[in-house]
Amino acid sequence: MPDRPRLASTPLSILDLAHLRQGGTAEEAFHNSRVLAQHAESLGYKRFWLAEHHNIHGVACSATSVLIGNIANATSKIRVGSGGIMLPNHAPLVIAEQFGTLESLFPGRIDLGLGRAPGGDSAAARALRRSLHATGETISPNLWTSCAAISATTTFAARACVSWGRHERSDMASRIE
Repeated sequence: MPDRPRLASTPLSILDLAHLRQGGTAEEAFHNSRVLAQHAESLGYKRFWLAEHHNIHGVACSATSVLIGNIANATSKIRVGSGGIMLPNHAPLVIAEQFGTLESLFPGRIDLGLGRAPGGDSAAARALRRSLHATGETISPNLWTSCAAISATTTFAARACVSWGRHERSDMASRIE
């Protein structure tokens, strides 16, 4: 089996939603996520990511950056991050600051994945957004402005922002330098 050695060295990751068991609590879901991350780390997994979802029955992962800090605090080597933060739902500067802070607390272990989807149902989208017209296409200029504003003091923010998209990557790289 020639593929076996290659597959054996493939880095593995987990994407968690902090599922609520039927009749369970958010506290239990967060505890279970911590235990899962610790177990994944003991097995040599490379990453543990949490996904942002709002107002979805059975999912407790709505304050993603807070849960990332909780998981990072409970582990010591595994990379922890978002898969992803739905940027239309948040002020880009706040996300850059939150993840810059997490990176300062857990150096070299924090990943920031960004998305453009609503991350929940239409009621959640209305509650989260200042405008229902905010889309993945309208957030890009704000993201670059926010990243440029803090890139002088937070190299993590610059790395995270540069990964946003192919077109923006080269544009942002020139802005950061």
